[in-house]
Amino acid sequence: MNDMSKNLVLWLVIAAVLFAVFQNINGQTKQKPLVYSDFIAEVRSGQVQKVVVDGLIIHGERRDGSTFQVVRPQVADNKLMDDLYNHKVQVEGKLPEKPSIWQQLLVASFPILIILVIFMFFMRQMQGGAGGRGGPMSFGKSKARLLGEDQVKTTFADVAGVDEAKEEVQELVEYLRDPSKFQRLGGQIPRGVLMAGPPGTGKTLLAKAIAGEAKVPFFSISGSDFVEMFVGVGASRVRDMFDQAKKQAPCIIFIDEIDAVGRHRGGGHGGGHDEREQTLNQLLVEMDGFEGNEGVIVMAATNRADVLDKALMRPGRFDRQVHVGLPDIRGREQILKVHMRKVPMDDAVKASVIARGTPGFSGADLMNLVNEAALFAARANKRTVSMEDFEKARDKIMMGAERKSMVMSEDDKIMTAYHEAGHAIVGYLMPEHDPVHKVTIIPRGGALGVTQFLPEDDKYSHSRRYLLGQISTLYGGRIAEEMTGGADAVSTGASSDIDRATKIARGMVMKWGLSEKLGPLAYGEDEGQYPGMSSPNYSGATSKVIDEEVRSIIDDRYKVAEGILEENRDILESMKDALIEYETIDSEQVEDLMNRRQVRPPRDWDDSDFNSHIKTEKKDKPDSDKSTGPIGGPANES
Repeated sequence: MNDMSKNLVLWLVIAAVLFAVFQNINGQTKQKPLVYSDFIAEVRSGQVQKVVVDGLIIHGERRDGSTFQVVRPQVADNKLMDDLYNHKVQVEGKLPEKPSIWQQLLVASFPILIILVIFMFFMRQMQGGAGGRGGPMSFGKSKARLLGEDQVKTTFADVAGVDEAKEEVQELVEYLRDPSKFQRLGGQIPRGVLMAGPPGTGKTLLAKAIAGEAKVPFFSISGSDFVEMFVGVGASRVRDMFDQAKKQAPCIIFIDEIDAVGRHRGGGHGGGHDEREQTLNQLLVEMDGFEGNEGVIVMAATNRADVLDKALMRPGRFDRQVHVGLPDIRGREQILKVHMRKVPMDDAVKASVIARGTPGFSGADLMNLVNEAALFAARANKRTVSMEDFEKARDKIMMGAERKSMVMSEDDKIMTAYHEAGHAIVGYLMPEHDPVHKVTIIPRGGALGVTQFLPEDDKYSHSRRYLLGQISTLYGGRIAEEMTGGADAVSTGASSDIDRATKIARGMVMKWGLSEKLGPLAYGEDEGQYPGMSSPNYSGATSKVIDEEVRSIIDDRYKVAEGILEENRDILESMKDALIEYETIDSEQVEDLMNRRQVRPPRDWDDSDFNSHIKTEKKDKPDSDKSTGPIGGPANES
């Protein structure tokens, strides 16, 4: 039941009580009145002994002791008193009853009270109900949601894969539980903790776990909730939020996506920009201004820590930064175990095996993987989730959903098979390249085919040799189309491959210092005085050299890929035939084709297939994240 319904029920109850009170005040014992003509007859027959006249009501008593009540007609009856006197009836009069002063006040003020009650009811609703939140008159109030100490059920046991981050914030829990432990030695707990890292790594979950472990109130709000079109509203909400937090101290304020309000301040050229700056200024004052906020710890999360204002990052405000990065293989295993608790698993499912085959996955990706696997199992009417379901879920996440209903012509299938075979062959033969995991010509997502590469280990940097191999592999599909169909047969499907290869080559020249001509220098743009007014930090002559160097790298790697496919033309034809026959081939079948052996037919799925790309004798290859895994085939373009 929402606040409006609760208020309506309350006022209905009050109205019912008032109605009952008035009924009780005005109520009288109901007695069936005597007919006036019968009353006159009884008077003339001498049966009536006494009457009391009260306006139009006559209360009487008979000689036998019984009583009655008569309503006198509103017409003049001059003979009534004569009849009463002639028959010796005792007649009494009754003074008109005057209401008490309280009754008069109540009756006189009742309409005004009704109007005031209705007015208060609507004002209460406009201010957002009982909590004063959400109504049109409450735009200056904080939108932070308060969770009591008993409402936060998340603990550190629910957070896995970020052991270093948990250690960083562990002392916050100890401080909130026992502040005197730190205050005895003059130590001060950090006023603010900024958690930065890629999306989906568990920053919000970690903040809730801290509140759940410490058993303190938890205020949660998004950075975008502060900023409105009216200047000053955001600053008012910041003040209101900290006022509420001081009353609940010790407590935690958690601001999600703080970059929405905490970006670098610029020139303040009107509009919403002024509003955002005023909001940020108020946040800076509240965190470390003239007034202290004892017992209030501000936690914030962002994946864009580089854009935050320097004043927000100084000691005394966000004086501790916790990096929440992508989990390693051990972290992925722990995360999978947390999410697998809620899903019935087959005995053969091993979190360690799945973790090894999902490099670059974040905590959110792994949660989605478990959910997708459970959905695959449910569609097949299984009682438990198997490793095969996890394989299908991983392929769907990394390569896109299969579009088996899409009808492709035979020519499109053949060209797609050549394209994907070109990617696979060049990638297989490139040094330090990630192993081929799967090649398919079944349309997935926006591509007509996909070649998927999966890394062997968790590594976090790439050599020049690896990057050059990536560029050659990306052009393998286009070269295969040109070799088999001629220059006029090359399709638009290599557009994404060309885009990615160009970005890698430009990054080698401008960012990573991997160009022989330009050397280890960074070429980019310097930020201007105001946002959006950046300019290149290199000359026009250097720009020409950069373009020439990028073109040189691309041309060189194009020739390398072309030479590899010319030398292995027979493998290209064999892989094309295998893809046409089976539609999807795995790493073992690719191994057969590359060694010019008869390709084995697809085998029944077993647990070893999940990590079939990982060989017993590993090569020294750097890792790549999952975004560089699948290489798309010809796009579905018209």
